[in-house]
Amino acid sequence: MGASGSKARGLWPFASATGGGGSEAAVTEQALVRPRGRVVPQFVFTRRGSMFYDEDGDLAHEFYEETIVTKNGQKRAKLRRVHKNLIPQGIVKLDHPRIHVDFPVILYEL
Repeated sequence: MGASGSKARGLWPFASATGGGGSEAAVTEQALVRPRGRVVPQFVFTRRGSMFYDEDGDLAHEFYEETIVTKNGQKRAKLRRVHKNLIPQGIVKLDHPRIHVDFPVILYEL
């Protein structure tokens, strides 16, 4: 349970190319790999908001409207989720900075 076959096939990122014991050169080569491409900042100050505004200017994750359904002469109220006319919240400034997910750092507690 919980184990995948990728380790046995040599696809595990910390396994050597031979899949077995591996050599010291392969281990040191992986330890010295530098990221390529753009430089990733170490802190994140903003995020995309997960809430929406409705026509009234209310802010929430989900909006529902109450509808009256008549079934067998009985009136019954149901909630129906609103999907139209919602405006995304946009970019939200974080209260305190977070560590970027792609920043290579090891966190430990003493």
